[in-house]
Amino acid sequence: MAGEVPADVVHTSDRTVAFRDVHPQAPVHVLVVPRRHIDHAGTVGDEHAEDLAAMFAAARAVAAAEGIDAPERGYRLVLNVGKDALNSVPHLHLHVIGGRPMTWPPG
Repeated sequence: MAGEVPADVVHTSDRTVAFRDVHPQAPVHVLVVPRRHIDHAGTVGDEHAEDLAAMFAAARAVAAAEGIDAPERGYRLVLNVGKDALNSVPHLHLHVIGGRPMTWPPG
């Protein structure tokens, strides 16, 4: 968020920034982050409602721009909380993942 690490930014708004994940798990793997610091989804409160709405709107815009929003395609939205979920970034971020069929169980 501070601009200290280079990023491939794909979408911005007054409340969010979206950029490509440096370790993508699919052809489309973008992180949407709020400009306001929020530790993680487990710390979200009522005061964050506008930030969350903006994150989901940004995710929808990213999916449309990447061509994965069509009903026959689809995409996954993921929020990770804690070490067991492999959350390694101390700032709330929403993963937009798509561009290939998702499998179950996950790899």
